[in-house]
Amino acid sequence: MTHPMQKPRSLKPGDRISVISPASPCVRADLDRGMAEIQRLGFTPICEASALDQTGFTAGTPTVRAAAFRTAWCDPSVSALIAARGGYGSVHLLETLATWDLTERPKLFIGYSDNTSLLAWLTTRQHITALHGPMIEGRLARGAGGYDEGSFLALVQGRGAGLELRPEGLEVLSPGDATGPMHGGTMTQLCASLGTPFAFDPPPGSVLFLEDVNERPYKLDRLLTQLRLS
Repeated sequence: MTHPMQKPRSLKPGDRISVISPASPCVRADLDRGMAEIQRLGFTPICEASALDQTGFTAGTPTVRAAAFRTAWCDPSVSALIAARGGYGSVHLLETLATWDLTERPKLFIGYSDNTSLLAWLTTRQHITALHGPMIEGRLARGAGGYDEGSFLALVQGRGAGLELRPEGLEVLSPGDATGPMHGGTMTQLCASLGTPFAFDPPPGSVLFLEDVNERPYKLDRLLTQLRLS
């Protein structure tokens, strides 16, 4: 039986968006530019104090990163959370976050890449809708040219019904129509979750979407095969 999804409140102009770093560290210049872009879009950016921390290849220890996520999530003045960047490390947060009940105050979490660990956990385990969307580094930090502004605003403001996405270079292999809740993300992270208590397990009837970057064809085949066999 499919568990009902909780939809976070749509964002309104002036709402506060908290920038956190669940994975790899973000550089100050990108953080500043990304926050300026959030402000240009009509929202109020704030930044968790640990967003620029660095411990090895991650933005602080797992405890620090999980605490930053929880602080932003539990802050009643914050309407959404956005990841500063991907890289690696978001999976470290799951053991800690799993002990908390986030469903009492569902909020929108925005990210992709390595943050697929959090997106998949929120959507399949906590049953809270999340957004596979642009982060700070490489996207919002580049201004309007770094992401699709129209679809981003439509989705965070609850105007996604009927939205058409037609990315340049799209090649349709098998045309058709499908309806259902969307689950998925970066294949590397989804496959890494298999065999753990947080294994990716979308409900029946889902529309599966998969993405990855800079992987050789045989590695993509291996990832797809692992997902199929699981």
